[in-house]
Amino acid sequence: MRSALAHRDFRIFWTGALVSNTGSWMQRVTVPAVLYELTRSASWVGFAGFVQFLPVVILSPVGGWLADRFPRRYVLFVSQAATALVATALWWGWVTGRAGPGFIVVSMALTGAAFGLSGPAWQAFVSDLVPPESLFSAVALNSAQFNASRAAGPALAGVVMGWWGPGWAFALNAISFAAVLAALLMVGVDARGGGASRPLGGFVEALRWTRRNRGVVATLVVVAALGLTGGPLIQLLVVFARDVFEVGDEAYGLLGASMGIGAVAVAPWLARTRAVSRSRLVLWGTVAHAASLVGLATTTDFAAGVAALLVAGASWLTLASALNTTIQVQVTDDVRGRVLALYLMVLTLAMPLGSLIQGAAVDAFGPRVPVATAGVLFAAVGIASNSTGLLASMDSGSAAAADGAHVSSRSS
Repeated sequence: MRSALAHRDFRIFWTGALVSNTGSWMQRVTVPAVLYELTRSASWVGFAGFVQFLPVVILSPVGGWLADRFPRRYVLFVSQAATALVATALWWGWVTGRAGPGFIVVSMALTGAAFGLSGPAWQAFVSDLVPPESLFSAVALNSAQFNASRAAGPALAGVVMGWWGPGWAFALNAISFAAVLAALLMVGVDARGGGASRPLGGFVEALRWTRRNRGVVATLVVVAALGLTGGPLIQLLVVFARDVFEVGDEAYGLLGASMGIGAVAVAPWLARTRAVSRSRLVLWGTVAHAASLVGLATTTDFAAGVAALLVAGASWLTLASALNTTIQVQVTDDVRGRVLALYLMVLTLAMPLGSLIQGAAVDAFGPRVPVATAGVLFAAVGIASNSTGLLASMDSGSAAAADGAHVSSRSS
């Protein structure tokens, strides 16, 4: 298998995305911190997560249609430019003293809207940058890039907030978008279009395709459970930092970075793995992620909390790589953007619901019981899906046609 980084366009896009996503992760850990400082309420933190992801649920069908209908590079450029403007407005609001809780929440909603319109194109664009024989490498490296930024962003945010304040973290995020915008201008992907002529009709077509593909259905079940139980964790880390471990901004940044470090650490093993099926990776990842949630919830020791988050990051990447590869391998290109939109829709519907539920539960019971319960429930979903044979359907090969027929393909 030839590494996707050997291809110029993928290498340029990968680098730009790494810089931009690092800035985005700086903002993602800065926003909960400032909201919690302003309100002292985990419900506000959970609500911010909810309004950031809810637009993704609403707009993902349109985003999937855009990804299949118009050149994906153009869709990404416009949406990333719009997100950069929102990030700049958030920085301006904070440094001028206008960014109260309401201002911050509106900014998160606008960021979510931009992602809803561009997320499917971002996922599908990977397949435009490499030939089919490098697709698995591209998916794995794309996940590794995202998780490397997940490690660097929170760590940088903790240092920046501790030394210079949240305004500089917001500013660096806004500046980071220049990298991905430049990368999109530099890649030489041919323009492409086609697909469904209307968003609603195209999304219905994707639903019908998915219903006939048991492997993709399995990914939706697992990712829904992951979003509900594990998705809110990054939002709740500030509560663990302040109320459980009683640490400052730098240590809070380390907590957030630990998940990314764990993901980066496991990435080389995932890239070399050929003998382990996707279904087995998902089962292992589910059990490990559930154990990490329970472990974090049951310790008061900061070092043990970091260890639990390292496992959480490693298991999250294992799940993300196996789930995303299943869709990329099994889906046909004519519905790729819309099926990926459905995948993102399910994940981003589950995550804000999980944020609301767990945020309210944390206010009522503290962080330990809700997070431990989430871990137990996620383990139950994974074990049940495996025992019923649902996970095994993820090991099918590439889709040969929209009717869900499959041909042989290597497993991840």
